[in-house]
Amino acid sequence: MLLEIVWGRIMQNTTLRRADMEDQALVDPLLYAMASRDADVTTMVRDALAAGRAQLAFHPVVTADLERRVAFHEGLVRLKDETGRIIPAAHFMPLVEETGLGRQIDCVMLQLALKQLRETPELRLSVNVSARSIGDGEWRRILDHGLLDRIAIGDRLIFEISESSAMLLHENVIRFMTEMQPRGVGFALDGFGAGFTAFRYLKDFYFDLVKIDKSFVRGINHDSDNQVLAEALITVAHQFEMFAVADGVETEAEAAFLSSIGADCLQGYHFGVPSLDL
Repeated sequence: MLLEIVWGRIMQNTTLRRADMEDQALVDPLLYAMASRDADVTTMVRDALAAGRAQLAFHPVVTADLERRVAFHEGLVRLKDETGRIIPAAHFMPLVEETGLGRQIDCVMLQLALKQLRETPELRLSVNVSARSIGDGEWRRILDHGLLDRIAIGDRLIFEISESSAMLLHENVIRFMTEMQPRGVGFALDGFGAGFTAFRYLKDFYFDLVKIDKSFVRGINHDSDNQVLAEALITVAHQFEMFAVADGVETEAEAAFLSSIGADCLQGYHFGVPSLDL
């Protein structure tokens, strides 16, 4: 009887809080606009995926030497609304990345990446994936089927995993890396240094490269704090036999300084914006 009373009060309080939130949303135009926007964006994403209006944009990652040759491209998902306008990823990924729609986007990205690798034998491509998608049955079926292709796709495929995602399900990530190593698939730790990965865990993973977080790259040519931190991160990467990619490079001065402290590759708008064409 006591349990029923307690549960009843919990349900009553929950109902009251929900009602309060709904009333507040009706009264507060900003809350109402935000709720409407989120609902509209989710609907647009769902409709775009259902209609096949997804494609990859390609962002070059170049060597840090004077030649600045393209080492590989990062494939970034782009969705279009019914009028053909691009829906910026920043508008929808934070809302859906931890939902079923996030898994669908990862599946579509992987399909597009595998198709592009089949059609462009000289291409090396990285794509983002979450630790949750690694354990998704549909995503894994797409990957396994793609790697059966007689063209050596695995040798040209790199999965980028964020620090937060890698640490969330680190045992799953390590197991997946172990399975993929014989198939030639590479791995990049995205957002390196952002604060989630304890350095002592690095030896347990099998990352081939790290992408130094943009916050350490911005203005590095005149920011002494970023200079010390970025150089330390590059040193750690090299100690663990990983290549160091500096992400978010926007000026030649930043690029030159990063090259001088040992960065292996550079990525950022200084070398071009993501393009739908290779």
